[in-house]
Amino acid sequence: MEIGEKAYKATKEILEAAKLEQGSLFVVGCSTSEVAGERIGSASSPELAEAVFAGIYMAVREKGAYLAAQCCEHLNRALIVEKEAVDKFGYEAVNVVPQPKAGGSFASMAWKYFKEPVAVEHIRAVAGMDIGNTLIGMHLKEVAVPVRISVKKIGEASVVCARTRAKFIGGERAAYNEGLI
Repeated sequence: MEIGEKAYKATKEILEAAKLEQGSLFVVGCSTSEVAGERIGSASSPELAEAVFAGIYMAVREKGAYLAAQCCEHLNRALIVEKEAVDKFGYEAVNVVPQPKAGGSFASMAWKYFKEPVAVEHIRAVAGMDIGNTLIGMHLKEVAVPVRISVKKIGEASVVCARTRAKFIGGERAAYNEGLI
């Protein structure tokens, strides 16, 4: 299975497991260096990014969700999101355009292919996928729950997924809505 197909399959699985609703935010961090089998941040590849991005973006669009592409640490893990989502969620835009070596190739592909790309510093996504240890947790809502999917690697990069759930409050006597777990 080629890299784009694996990215598509992985995304479909986590979107289904997370029960992602139309109009929700899905965050992805991707190190193309790790996909290529190199150390994170050392071998950014626009070609690999395009393949991974295409698979992920197709699955997210089919679901009717918004993709947030996390930049690398050089841009403090800012995110590239469609302007429509920024307006919907009330996020504040910042002024930066990701580049393969400053923001990352994956985020650069989002900037290239989104209809109206906007950079923001913070979001609260309901689910996400981390390809190559990019640390997406800071952009997930509380409470993050790990999700195992069948795709363990895209290229040489490990794949870790998470969904979020509502917080449990009330202690041992409380009753909970199973549909929110």
